[in-house]
Amino acid sequence: MSAKPPAMLTRPSPHCDARPDAESISLLVIHNISLPAGQFAAIPEQSFVDALFMGNLDCTAHSSFTGLQGLRVSAHCVIWRDGRIFNYVPFARRAWHAGVSQFDGRERCNDFSIGIELEGTDNLPYTEQQYQSLITLTGFLMQQYPAITPDRIVGHCDIAPGRKTDPGIAFDWMRYRNAIAHAIRV
Repeated sequence: MSAKPPAMLTRPSPHCDARPDAESISLLVIHNISLPAGQFAAIPEQSFVDALFMGNLDCTAHSSFTGLQGLRVSAHCVIWRDGRIFNYVPFARRAWHAGVSQFDGRERCNDFSIGIELEGTDNLPYTEQQYQSLITLTGFLMQQYPAITPDRIVGHCDIAPGRKTDPGIAFDWMRYRNAIAHAIRV
């Protein structure tokens, strides 16, 4: 598989830090996010999601934001409804996306994972543009980080069961995994 990096707009989030020494990247975690829930950004650079990841969300702007006061969270990338990709944290650094999590007997998934957010909700279909961008980005990441194999691509729900449900029932895992398998064979 030969993959070039997809076009990405860099938006440096302050919510990241160095990975532990000698930690290799070996997991890709798919999330979803929308703020307020189910409302999507007309202009991503002016969205509440962007403000959250940039550390300047006005928690008085919507009643559902009260629990976000002081939250320091980020992801490596967000893929917006139109397929554009914003890169918030360099892949070599640790984004704060997984929270309390475990995969394959290891805790602290942020240490060894890359987190990709899809603008969306658990039960609303994702767009064609989002799938295409996610597939392209995944191919690139698998090339850059060979320890990310198809069995090491999971949902947030898989590493934090009972606490998280994203990317939700609307995410077409079969379509996504088939596209990744095809890309690996090519």
